[in-house]
Amino acid sequence: MNNPVFAATASAPAQVTDRLGRPLRDLRISVTDRCNFRCVYCMPKQVFGKDYQFLEHKELLTFEEITRLARIFTHHGIEKIRLTGGEPLVRRNLERLIEMLAAIPGLDLTLTTNGSLLAKKAQALKAAGLKRITVSLDSLDDAVFMKMNDVDFPAAKVLDGIAAAAAAGLAPIKINMVVKRGVNDAAILPMARHFRASGHILRFIEYMDVGHTNGWRMDDVVTARQIIAMIDAETPLEAVDPNYRGEVATRWRYRDGGGEVGVIASVTQAFCRDCTRARLSTEGRLYTCLFATTGHEFKPLLRGGASDADIGLAIDTIWHQRGDRYSEIRTAATAPLQKIEMSYIGG
Repeated sequence: MNNPVFAATASAPAQVTDRLGRPLRDLRISVTDRCNFRCVYCMPKQVFGKDYQFLEHKELLTFEEITRLARIFTHHGIEKIRLTGGEPLVRRNLERLIEMLAAIPGLDLTLTTNGSLLAKKAQALKAAGLKRITVSLDSLDDAVFMKMNDVDFPAAKVLDGIAAAAAAGLAPIKINMVVKRGVNDAAILPMARHFRASGHILRFIEYMDVGHTNGWRMDDVVTARQIIAMIDAETPLEAVDPNYRGEVATRWRYRDGGGEVGVIASVTQAFCRDCTRARLSTEGRLYTCLFATTGHEFKPLLRGGASDADIGLAIDTIWHQRGDRYSEIRTAATAPLQKIEMSYIGG
């Protein structure tokens, strides 16, 4: 297939940009639509209850299909792959997929987890080739944390998982806290105190209108500005430059040298202009925005005999047409749209 953009080699990836000049650099791969938590901002129990129909195993991409796609994506600029879910650690034999992906040259491989199974799996994940990890933890207080995860899972077990990850050599470890007003906003300072100088990077995430089942309201958002002001009033902070173009978190460090925190402010400080991320769903749909309403099918290509060049052309075409900037144009009218659920494509 003749396509001048698909002129990549392993040493010279194609430079693919979208309509706004943004390169393709990061791929988030959801390995399962299932999760053992029912977090109120992601998979509320009233929607994802015992009768909810999750995907059958045959509908999921196989590890071989995921790895093939990952290799093709690296020839089109992808430098980092993050495994997500659902909860990725509930996918059976995930270590085998990590081992397969870790063999791709030059790839930064990481994973986001709720930490519930991390204490058992941290050593095996590291041995398989995982470099680093991000753990979601919304409070240190069990009553609050259990209200958030809605399955009565204690915070101490997540902390055990973080400790196991550190002992296994997964580094750096980042901790993500989604902040919802009136639910866990009182946990902001205790979380900051706990992880300060721990060597782990705590990141606060504004409560977002992802999907259409979490009942999002702007009134529930604690803004990045408010979060930073709260911490700064207790322990002074100073701004830090981003590590790279497209970094989603605004970085701040403690003036006394006691570590750093970050804030992901998709609602109040949109970073669409530098977004370099694509998302692959569990059964092979590619989404070019976290707030997308539709995706692009890749499973029929994988299972229908398409060549790597054919799949590469599809990637290029989709990314060249991309013009997503939802967070910059969010209004009261756009927020209720039936966007894809975060649990389906990861954060």
